[in-house]
Amino acid sequence: MDFEFIKEFTPMFITAGILTVKLAFFGIVLSIIIGLASMSSRVLNLKFINKIFDIYIEISRNTPLLIQLFFLYYGLPKVGIKLDSFSCGVIGLAFLGGSYMAESFRLGYEAVKKAQIEAGLSLGLSKFQLIFHVILPQAFFIALPSISANIIFLTKETSIVSVIALADLVYATKDIMGLYYMTDEALFMLVVSYLIIILPISLGLTLLEKRLSYV
Repeated sequence: MDFEFIKEFTPMFITAGILTVKLAFFGIVLSIIIGLASMSSRVLNLKFINKIFDIYIEISRNTPLLIQLFFLYYGLPKVGIKLDSFSCGVIGLAFLGGSYMAESFRLGYEAVKKAQIEAGLSLGLSKFQLIFHVILPQAFFIALPSISANIIFLTKETSIVSVIALADLVYATKDIMGLYYMTDEALFMLVVSYLIIILPISLGLTLLEKRLSYV
């Protein structure tokens, strides 16, 4: 293992790691928004919107992220829509993650006791007030383990975006391996980089789950 080589290319991996974190952050935030929108639609009983969400969830969960990225990056320009690789990466992660978040929030919502929902309505709460003050806090707590797993899953899925020429950690690793043939060093830096990113997220989410379990 050439540690001098690793030291020399550490700045390159730091830059790629920052890009990976940004990509994961925006993808996860958008996917949570999609999940909340799906749950809200079910609470409001918007049948047409619910049907659209059902179709979207089936398409998203049953197609690989790789294919979704190819469609966004190579397919959309054919109809005059051209997006940069970062935007495609964020949209791809959000499209995939949104379906998983939607299912997590749906299960959380369905686990909320109907008596509490009826009590909220009897107190004169509007459906929007019911969502934010009664359903969402409980649904979030119930769905938190699933949401946490989705967050970690989406963070790891960022490793796919190198296929659309986005200079993430995997792209940097392949670049070094192709130019210098330093396979062991490149893979070592890749593993360490993902551990540095994912371990704090995993530990933080675990602490959050434990913290909320005592509330």
